[in-house]
Amino acid sequence: MSDRTRRPRRPRRRLSGEVLAGLLALVVLVAGGVGVAVVQSGNPLNVRGAATAPPWGRPATDQLETRAAAAGLENVWGQDLAMHVHTHLSITVDGQAVTVPGDIGHDSDAKFAAEIHTHDTSGIVHVESPTRETFVLGQLFSEWDVALDGQGVGSLGHDDGLELHTFVGGSPYTADPAGIPLRDFERIDLVLAPIGETVTAPPAFAWPADYR
Repeated sequence: MSDRTRRPRRPRRRLSGEVLAGLLALVVLVAGGVGVAVVQSGNPLNVRGAATAPPWGRPATDQLETRAAAAGLENVWGQDLAMHVHTHLSITVDGQAVTVPGDIGHDSDAKFAAEIHTHDTSGIVHVESPTRETFVLGQLFSEWDVALDGQGVGSLGHDDGLELHTFVGGSPYTADPAGIPLRDFERIDLVLAPIGETVTAPPAFAWPADYR
């Protein structure tokens, strides 16, 4: 397995509401006569993660704030939430499941919870935010400190004889997976398989009853 180098990028800083209003296009969703502004959070193609091989552990507690900032996120612990979304992520490498660790972007003792975080190793990704925004998969990987692009995950890719196949809701997704929006009860599957091998989506995730 070989490391794939990535050109370092400057971390995205959070902008004020006035600046966002001037720079970002707002999509207005009308529900019950109330307009809700939804903005794009972060640059989906600017994943700031390490090109390392699995297993990919959870970053240390003292790195929570740093990794969240790298993903354009911040600590929203205790704030009133405007959205709460659950997305399931699975990663498979040559037929073997890779664990998505618990407490990415989260620590109860430290009272830290970024807008995107995990609680356990189920692969369920929580999006909890005091503002309605479109969060994307690339932000989770920046927070996790794992590289992701259209060619591979971490250090794994063509140099290892592996090709990345992405599925969203069981259907092939051909764009950069870093830009996949995290939507409620969506499932995202990243499958690294030998180049040239026919690949199908993994079985659908069975959501626990308490999530419904």
